[in-house]
Amino acid sequence: MKPIINKKRNFIKATGLITIGLMTLVSCNSKNEVNEPIQLDEKENSNVILLTTSQFSTSNMALGTLSKQVFHNTVKTNGMFDVPPESRASVSAYFGGYVKELNLLPGQEVKKGQVLFTLENPDYVQIQENFLVAKAQLGYLKSDYERQKELAKENVTSQKNFLKAESEYRVTSAIYESLKKKLGLMNINPNAITESTIQSTISVTAPISGYITTVNAERGMFLNPADIAITITGTDHLHIELSIFETDFPQVQIGQEIEFKLQKEKSLRYKAKVYLISKSIDAKKRTANVHGHLANDADAILFAPGMYVEAEIYTSTDSLLALPNEAIVAINDKYFTLLKTKEDDQGMYFERKEIQIGKTANGFTEIINYLNFNENSAFLVKGAFNLISE
Repeated sequence: MKPIINKKRNFIKATGLITIGLMTLVSCNSKNEVNEPIQLDEKENSNVILLTTSQFSTSNMALGTLSKQVFHNTVKTNGMFDVPPESRASVSAYFGGYVKELNLLPGQEVKKGQVLFTLENPDYVQIQENFLVAKAQLGYLKSDYERQKELAKENVTSQKNFLKAESEYRVTSAIYESLKKKLGLMNINPNAITESTIQSTISVTAPISGYITTVNAERGMFLNPADIAITITGTDHLHIELSIFETDFPQVQIGQEIEFKLQKEKSLRYKAKVYLISKSIDAKKRTANVHGHLANDADAILFAPGMYVEAEIYTSTDSLLALPNEAIVAINDKYFTLLKTKEDDQGMYFERKEIQIGKTANGFTEIINYLNFNENSAFLVKGAFNLISE
């Protein structure tokens, strides 16, 4: 977006006669001959400038009219990248042990189910042994229980023997199922355990896919169940969390476009959309959270949780009459443009007109006092900077 030209020095002074300095309009390398400057009678309006056809074409000037341009009403805000709670994981072990293998660094990518580290503890051996014993006993106790049950129906055995068989079977069954669950938490397949496959180590795997953010364990240390060994952050659902003031809350709606940039970037570069809006206002900050999803999922690789962003939420649009920024010159906090008033054999006549400006976007600026001009009024939209005098 080109800024409105602000000209505060080196102006062409209008004191009785107005002279157009052609050397400021024509390249020093041009070999074309140019007419002498045109002088206007001092009785003429001192704001009127005459350009010959040669001057106009040689200086690459251009005419234009007021045109309808789209201007966005926006809410300016800031925030940061974040991920939902389900995309963060703190990894520990259900059963304490000594760290045997650990080869991870922060920033390393891991996949769900990938082995992160291994632990070693003699207690793991005891759990597997107890499981095999319970498994072996369970088959016999189940058979005895069913036999005693049939005998009890026929009154061949005492009720006491039946109840004892039932009790032993159910107790052992509970122990078996409990140990089976423990083995599952240890990432050991209960169906694969035999007397010859009992192991003293267990593997701890990644619960989600993502990137390692912290590593708090090292080889040889004892890791308790309460200790956080590793943290993982997944970026599949990376989004931006913005804060808007309560005064802007009514303007923001789901589905509106967001443009944002990273800290220190010069312009808004990336796009997102409003996905969720918090329905509560922070009592101290008087702000509400806005949750935005990236318009292009491929951009996610450029960002990381915690990155600061500056953003604008496009809340509505206006179609307004505007001029190109290059047609407008700022002088001492006032804004001027050159209006073509007539054209004859000598050339084109332009008059300096003060204008009131509004919104600026995409190289155009809204003209608030557009009613001061006709629908077909022509303006010098290229080259005004060199001609407008103070």
